[in-house]
Amino acid sequence: MNMSVSNLYLADKVTATDTVPVHDAQVLTGGGVQAHIVLDDKLYHLRITRAGKLILTK
Repeated sequence: MNMSVSNLYLADKVTATDTVPVHDAQVLTGGGVQAHIVLDDKLYHLRITRAGKLILTK
């Protein structure tokens, strides 16, 4: 996987002692702008806006 400049900056912020998983939104959306996420049989919709922000709706 190619790391962009912003991913390299993010990698500097995440240390081996962090216990919270980090997921790339571009990977979650398969390079697109939308993904579905399931939690406890409920479907959520993740969208990356044109401004580069994330919106998660039920």
